[in-house]
Amino acid sequence: MPHYLLQAAYSPEAWAAQIKNPKDRHEAVRPVAERLGGTLQDTWLSFGEYDVVAIVEMPDNVSAAAFAMAAAAGGALRNVKTTPLMSVTEGIAAMKRAAKAGYKAPGK
Repeated sequence: MPHYLLQAAYSPEAWAAQIKNPKDRHEAVRPVAERLGGTLQDTWLSFGEYDVVAIVEMPDNVSAAAFAMAAAAGGALRNVKTTPLMSVTEGIAAMKRAAKAGYKAPGK
């Protein structure tokens, strides 16, 4: 099953609510991934542009998009980014296929 990196940034209001009443959001969001046929593998709080990073395993791109849309629609997030992930084996297969693709850069 494909894996996806989800990055999310909370709104100031969401941070205020969490500071007032801290909860494990992983446990709140896990059932949403499961209802869409996936698994929320793990979540981390992070510094920088995004406040939360998660790895989810979903059946397909449509399910991954539905998960991100549902999270964004809740109103607590000001930004959500979903990145499809490839295994190293898939990456090597892509490199081998690219070698046979015949692409030539302009001017070469």
